[in-house]
Amino acid sequence: MTGFSRLVRFTCEEDDGSYFADLGSSVVEPPSQGTKLEAYQTVDDLIQQKDVKVVTVLQLLAPLPVDGVPIYCVGLNYHSHAKEAGLTVPSYPPLWTKPAASLAHPGEAIPINDFCAKSLLDYEGELVFVTSKDCKDVSPQDAENYILGYTVGNDISCRKFQLPSNSGGQFFFAKAFDKFAPIGPTLISPELFANGSGCQVITKVNGQIRQTAGITKDMIFSPLKVLSHMSQGTTIPAGTAVMTGTAAGVGAFLKPKTFLRDGDVVEIQMEKVGILKNEISFKH
Repeated sequence: MTGFSRLVRFTCEEDDGSYFADLGSSVVEPPSQGTKLEAYQTVDDLIQQKDVKVVTVLQLLAPLPVDGVPIYCVGLNYHSHAKEAGLTVPSYPPLWTKPAASLAHPGEAIPINDFCAKSLLDYEGELVFVTSKDCKDVSPQDAENYILGYTVGNDISCRKFQLPSNSGGQFFFAKAFDKFAPIGPTLISPELFANGSGCQVITKVNGQIRQTAGITKDMIFSPLKVLSHMSQGTTIPAGTAVMTGTAAGVGAFLKPKTFLRDGDVVEIQMEKVGILKNEISFKH
């Protein structure tokens, strides 16, 4: 058992630290500013029910147990997205990373400089899992023992630098800009996730549904297979967030193509996790 149901991380009014709290399985919405919660300074403390404090929520943070860890990303992991892109389903999950500076928090405005604003800015609503401990050479059968929980994220991308003439066959640069990985608002336990049965990740832009991802029906490589593959010969640190790919409906393949603009509001939601909402803010 994980030791929590729905984990949130937040800054508080009482000090400059960040805290973790378990909302339980029945709470629908993440806590608003001013809510008082029983909280802990680390996830381990929460699981062990050690050194609890009652503090007041100031701002929600991405629900990751540690800071400063690169974020892994998976490409072409939904049949529907491979079809809309006209690409062959790969034999193994394509992988790259985003720097730790790419992380953004729930409700945070995403600052976009002029360079990125002119580079075909796009969204990708994705299921995200987070590792619970260091792992290496993990089998698919054992991978579930290394997953702390599940949430959602937005793999923001500059499509200009995914074009064959500009990418050199790699996607890192197109996706590695600051704040290009909003994640949250809550991290649900593997028990609540229940292997994704019946779960959908829904992406909206300005209230309009753009993507509906059926995890068990459309996903090609399960989180367990992804973690097993990426850990071969490589130590994956505890607290690593892994964005598991996106379904059909990204702006680059709409007709006409529709890229993100200043003031657009992107929402990624999944039942039990809640809604990850971020506004795109071009620098003027």
